[in-house]
Amino acid sequence: KDGVAKYGIKNPVFKPSPITPNYKDYLIFEGISVDEQGKQHYLDVHIAYRQACLNAIEYLKKFGYSGAQAYSILGTAPCQGHISGVVDVPNACATLWLPTEIFDFDIMPSSAGPIKHIKGDIQMPLSQDK
Repeated sequence: KDGVAKYGIKNPVFKPSPITPNYKDYLIFEGISVDEQGKQHYLDVHIAYRQACLNAIEYLKKFGYSGAQAYSILGTAPCQGHISGVVDVPNACATLWLPTEIFDFDIMPSSAGPIKHIKGDIQMPLSQDK
């Protein structure tokens, strides 16, 4: 507490761990400040980031994960969240960067649609009703 007061800040500062995940490939989900009911919110990055997360969850559900499993992946994986733009009035834009290397199958979009396979196995399209 004394250190925070000495530097004139209200919240703590952190030093990252020396053990840093080193991912090079991400799938990036975007959200803007329009809520689930379609209401526009003026430069609201909270809603924009929530929309990016909801987009990622819906995407992962197409690969057979439940909503709870997809939410757990986003809560435990070394994702990156970015405020990507607050100049496109009235929209704020936020992005969620999901490292693709944490999956043992390819999650990149393709013309065939969501395909879940173990790397090196035959690709089988997933049922679209999940």
